[in-house]
Amino acid sequence: MKISQRNSKLKWFLFIFAFALIGYFLYEINKLIVQLRFEEKKKIELWANAISRKSDLVQHTDIFFKQVKDEERKRVEQFIEAHKIILLQPLDKEIDFYFRFVADNKTIPVIITDEFNNISLSQNVSLPKGYNVLVGDLLKEFSVNAPLEYEVYGMKFRLYYTESRVYTDLHNVLLDLSNSLLSEVTENYVFVPAIITDKSRSVVYSSGNVTPEKLIQKNLQKTLTYMESYNKPIPITLPDKREVLVFYEDSNLLRMLKYYPIFFILIFLVIAFIAYQFVITVKRSEQNSVWVGMSRETAHQLGTPISSLMAWVEYLRMNPENEAYCSEIAKDIHRLETITQRFSKIGANPELMKQDLIPIINNAVDYLRLRSSKKVDFKIILPQDKAIVLPLNEHLLEWVLENLCKNAIDAMEGVGEFRIELIEDHKKIHLDISDTGKGIPKRNQKKVFYPGYSSKQRGWGLGLSLAKRIIVECHKGKIFVKQSTVGKGTTFRISFRKLDR
Repeated sequence: MKISQRNSKLKWFLFIFAFALIGYFLYEINKLIVQLRFEEKKKIELWANAISRKSDLVQHTDIFFKQVKDEERKRVEQFIEAHKIILLQPLDKEIDFYFRFVADNKTIPVIITDEFNNISLSQNVSLPKGYNVLVGDLLKEFSVNAPLEYEVYGMKFRLYYTESRVYTDLHNVLLDLSNSLLSEVTENYVFVPAIITDKSRSVVYSSGNVTPEKLIQKNLQKTLTYMESYNKPIPITLPDKREVLVFYEDSNLLRMLKYYPIFFILIFLVIAFIAYQFVITVKRSEQNSVWVGMSRETAHQLGTPISSLMAWVEYLRMNPENEAYCSEIAKDIHRLETITQRFSKIGANPELMKQDLIPIINNAVDYLRLRSSKKVDFKIILPQDKAIVLPLNEHLLEWVLENLCKNAIDAMEGVGEFRIELIEDHKKIHLDISDTGKGIPKRNQKKVFYPGYSSKQRGWGLGLSLAKRIIVECHKGKIFVKQSTVGKGTTFRISFRKLDR
C-alpha cells in the first residue's frame, strides 16, 4: 500500500510539473501570437489610413483641376473682351496690349465664328485646308463647353474653346489615378480581403482576395455584414462624385493566428494521448511479464511438494486406521492441485469452454461457507430452473469468486450478511457480490484494482488486480465497484456478454 501511495504521489508530481511546463510554453506562444496579431492589425490600420489619405488627395487634385478649368474660362472671357476692343477701337498704340494678349494665348484652343458658324478666327487649332465652317466632329469637340456669344457693330460672334492640352493631360492622369485607386485598394500588399461597393451596398465595383462565391448577390449582404462586424467600412468620394464604401476584414494570416493556439493544443493532446497509450501499453506489458513469470514460478514450486504429499497419503493409507485422516488430506491436496492449475493458466492463454455458470458459483461459495464464521449469513439468489451457459474457464473464474467472497468476509470481520445475486438482461449477465462490511471510500474505489493496493496490513494488493485481469482479459467481461458506503458495505459487479444465438 505504501508503494502504491508513493507511486501515486510521484505520478501526481510529474503530472503537475508537465502541466506547468506546458502552461508556460502555451503562455509564451500565446504572447508571441498576440504580438503578431497586433503587428498585423497595425498594418491593416495603416493600409486603411493610406486609402483614406489617397482618397483625400484625389479629391483635392480634382478641386485643383476645377480651379484650373475655371481659370481657363476666365481667360477665354478676357480673350473675347480683348477681341472686341481690337475690333471696335482704331489702330493705335493703346490697343497694342490687347493685341499682345490675344497673341500670347498659346495653350487654349479657340475658334471664333459668326452666327452661321463661318470661321473668322482660330488659335491653337490645326484646321484642315479649306475648312471654313465649324461643323461635324470639330463642332462636337468644341461644344463640350458652352460657346460664348458677343456682338460687335451689330454682328453676332460665337467663341468656341476646349480645355488646354496641359489641362487635358493632367485630367487624364487624374482619371487614371481615380480608376487605379479602386484596384489598388483591392490588390493590397497585406493581402486583406476587400470589397468596394456603391453607397447602397448593392453594386460591387471591385474586390480582392475574396472568393467568387461571396460576391454572388444572395451572399453579398451576408459577406458585407460579416466584414462590417470586424472593421468599419471606409467611405471614399471619387473625382466623378461617386461615393463608394471599402469593406475589409482581417487577413488570412491574422485569422490563422487566432486559431493557432487551439491547433497547438489539439496537436499536444494528440501527442499526449499517443504517449499515454504507449506508456500504458509498456506498463501492461511489464505487468504481464511479471504475472506470467510469477505464475509459472509458483506453479513450478508447488508441483514438487504436492507430488510428495500425494506419496505420503498413499503411504498412510496402508494403515486402515488412517483412512479418515487421509481423505481430508487428499481434499487439501486436490485443492493445492487446483491452485497450481490456476497459476499455470495465468501464464498462458486460458481455454474457454461453454459451461453453466451456476454450478461454478455454488462450488466457490460452498468451499468458503465451510471455512467461514457461522455468524456470516450467506444469501445466494440464483435461477433454479435454467442454466446460464457462457464461454468460461472454470478454474480461473472460481479463483475470482473465491477472492471476492474472501475479501467480503474479511471486510465484515466474520459478522454480517454475504449476498450473491445473478441478474439477467437482454444483452448481459450480471453477478452482484455484496457484503455489509466496512465499505470503500469513493476516492479509493478505482484504486482497489491497482497492483499493490491493499487496505489490509499484511496484504499484497494482488487479489483484485488478478481478478480484474481474469475477468477483463480472459473472459472479455467487466468488474467494478457498483456501490459502496463507508460503514455499510460494498457491492462488486461482474458482467458477462451473452452468447449470440
